Amino acid sequence: MSNEDDPQPPSRNDQVAALRPTYQADLADGLDRFFEPRRETCPWCDSPRLKTRLRTKDLIQHKPGTFVLDRCEDCRHTFQNPRLSPAGLEFYYRDFYDGLGEKQLGNTFAARTKMYEQRAESLLPHSPTPKNWLDVGTGHGHFCESARTVYPDTTFDGLDFTDGAELAEQAGRVERGYRGSFPELAPGLSGHYDVVSMFHYLEHSTEPERELAAAHQAVRPGGHLLIEVPDPDSRYSRLLGRWWLPWLQPQHLHFIPVANLRRRLTDLGFTVVAEQHAEPHDPVDLLAGTWLALDTAAPRDNLPWLPKPPSGLARTGRAAVLIAGIPALLLGTFLDRFVVKRLSHRLRVSNAYRLVARRD
Repeated sequence: MSNEDDPQPPSRNDQVAALRPTYQADLADGLDRFFEPRRETCPWCDSPRLKTRLRTKDLIQHKPGTFVLDRCEDCRHTFQNPRLSPAGLEFYYRDFYDGLGEKQLGNTFAARTKMYEQRAESLLPHSPTPKNWLDVGTGHGHFCESARTVYPDTTFDGLDFTDGAELAEQAGRVERGYRGSFPELAPGLSGHYDVVSMFHYLEHSTEPERELAAAHQAVRPGGHLLIEVPDPDSRYSRLLGRWWLPWLQPQHLHFIPVANLRRRLTDLGFTVVAEQHAEPHDPVDLLAGTWLALDTAAPRDNLPWLPKPPSGLARTGRAAVLIAGIPALLLGTFLDRFVVKRLSHRLRVSNAYRLVARRD
């Protein structure tokens, strides 16, 4: 029974108002400090043959800034250029997975039980009874909680550079939650795990090659590494352009073609035993693209990185745009789930790929 004297949590508008002075102070000196110097060579193969693939805005949080993705003309690696600096990473991640965004994102991740179970099941043909498993980029540990139904005798640990790993341990979703950088923590985990998984983690990494080397260190010989990342060769990446959700700027820093990742894993001493495209496809592209376009066209919501709250007229206009877009959202949902999903690999629109690799 609740106590009438218990303080009520602050409303969202109150939270935004409390955060606005800090954000305005952060923005007072401009955005330059949020970016590193522009690269002149590919971070994957060091080729100087770069071509701009996309210019876009922050279409999710609507924080200020323009973000550029370049593609290497030799190895086809796509990367953010200029890349976010440490200050930029802190600024653009803030209130996405935590703070203002924590509840909404937590509910979204918690509702994806079936997808998490399917990810775990992809390892069954190669390792049906792993003793222990480290999920890197675990967030709040929802994957580990779901994967335990597939592997009830496996011990799941989680690692994340946010406090999500610690919260996952407190909630009992992981046995041990490590907070910090995987490459820095890997020496203390050397040869400890039967399985290391990285689901939609490498694209967030500033140096994905160091993360792969850390995985090789943490997986014991004969153990397995599972990787799932956005597929930059998806036809949707071209057809939808800036409205393709997996671009997720400015958070996603690297987009690795599957052939590049296979070669790098082989060089490290892994053998790729499975490659999947249809299975990891998340049927949301048309729905998400429509939502991003509507959300960009509509007047902004109350956000602390804007200098003041929107007027009543602006809020009414936003509601009108979103209501008018409902038929398009419903059509996108129908096409995603009932038309494109079963043909995603044949049409080459799968938005992700998954590799299973065994450490030799």
